[in-house]
Amino acid sequence: MNWLLVVAGAVVGAPLRFLTDRYVQSRYDTVFPWGTFLVNVAGSLILGLVTGAVAAGAASSHVQLLLGTGLCGALTTYSTFSYETLRLVADGARGYAVANAVASVAACLAAAFAGAAVAQALWG
Repeated sequence: MNWLLVVAGAVVGAPLRFLTDRYVQSRYDTVFPWGTFLVNVAGSLILGLVTGAVAAGAASSHVQLLLGTGLCGALTTYSTFSYETLRLVADGARGYAVANAVASVAACLAAAFAGAAVAQALWG
């Protein structure tokens, strides 16, 4: 029945990703994919926090399945990040493509570490 937790999280995460991306892109007229960047960083932060909470014993493996695997798995999107980066290159916006790749990896890693650090400070 663990798969139901993953599905429940994904049912929230996927539409949240879509709606967030559409909202952000409608507000900012730029070629940079801010919507995807935002959901990936937010998902990394949540995943770091959840993983840290589970590691500290403050949350169960069920929370990890629901929020980590389900919600964050559906909220974040490596494939869209990759596609948008390639599209930037194809459209001649190589600087934006490099900025997207470097900033996304750096910001997502920083967010995951920050989430884990917050969990450690709260429950460690």
